[in-house]
Amino acid sequence: MSKTAHRIFIALLVAIVFITFIALVVNGLSYYGTSMEERVYHAEHSSLKPSGVIGHGIGIAGSLLMIIGMSSYMARKRFRSMSRMGLLKHWLEAHIFMCTLGPLLVLFHTAFKFGGLVAVSFWSMVAVFLSGIIGRFIYIQIPRSIEGRMLNLNEIRDMKSDVAGILKTSYNFDDDSYRQVTESIKKKVEIYQRNPISRYFTRVKNDRNSLKSVRKVLKKIKLPKADYRNLMGLVKEDITMNRKIERLGLMQNMFKYWHVAHLPFAMVMLIVMVIHVGVTIVFGYRWIF
Repeated sequence: MSKTAHRIFIALLVAIVFITFIALVVNGLSYYGTSMEERVYHAEHSSLKPSGVIGHGIGIAGSLLMIIGMSSYMARKRFRSMSRMGLLKHWLEAHIFMCTLGPLLVLFHTAFKFGGLVAVSFWSMVAVFLSGIIGRFIYIQIPRSIEGRMLNLNEIRDMKSDVAGILKTSYNFDDDSYRQVTESIKKKVEIYQRNPISRYFTRVKNDRNSLKSVRKVLKKIKLPKADYRNLMGLVKEDITMNRKIERLGLMQNMFKYWHVAHLPFAMVMLIVMVIHVGVTIVFGYRWIF
């Protein structure tokens, strides 16, 4: 899949979630805005209540999406026989899509009324969703191969562009300009700051100053626009890789601890969901079947 096709694919998934949310809100705003005591008299109560045709239907669809999203991604990661069935990052994107749209549908299935055993499943689902957002942030901080495998430190270092070498061999820089650029892109570690928040903002400031210094040098020597864009791209990539190398160990540890929290919530949600579905079937709630 090309980059353009991949971007269109992601945009389509985002659009589906957004349009579904808008449609559910527009269709049921009047009903969901009514108090619990008065809803029974609402014209849409028979269809939008959790056991109604629409309410029950979106609950089934949401549950299936979450089950398929979780099981398919776990199977792709654990079974070697599936290792050639697409890139892992595409499976992850599908997992995120289904496990975002699924909870959204389940939320409207409940008609915003939570109680009893179902509340345990719902809040577990919320915890899974929120921890998934955090996990996604951690995931993208760890450099990976095109197949989705985590890269080790040596592999990441091999990915770094030799900006200094490129400047020497491909561009006619004077000694002063060469020194300024190479000094600007050197890795800077703020070891004097123990506060992680202060350290983060200092790094952001240093990175911006580095880019500003490089831009100033490149404009001073009046490089052609194509060479300017190419060199700035290399410099930005080099600075980004420096930061990823710097926080690699931390992010890998955070990802391990994240799994410890994410998976149990998912299991609790799934178990209670199965119990809930079993109880509804026993009591005769069969939707349209």
